[in-house]
Amino acid sequence: MFKRLKITCDQATSICNKNQYGAPTLLDKLKLNIHFLGCKFCSLYTKQNTMLTTLYKRHAKNYKGTKFCMSKEEKEILKKELEKINS
Repeated sequence: MFKRLKITCDQATSICNKNQYGAPTLLDKLKLNIHFLGCKFCSLYTKQNTMLTTLYKRHAKNYKGTKFCMSKEEKEILKKELEKINS
């Protein structure tokens, strides 16, 4: 029975990524927690991934509704630079 609960680090990171969006099943969460008992690297990955997601959401909330657009002058400069590179 425990062999079915054992997962690889690749599977653990995949479940961790699913967990960021609320998609893992209860069985996936159980497998992940069992994997954490023996793998400190995946546990650290999950903590770092959670922190990055939290920071991103906090940062995105501050800029919600703000539009960032290039001015016409900036677009022209960029076009000229790209033409130089492509020539």
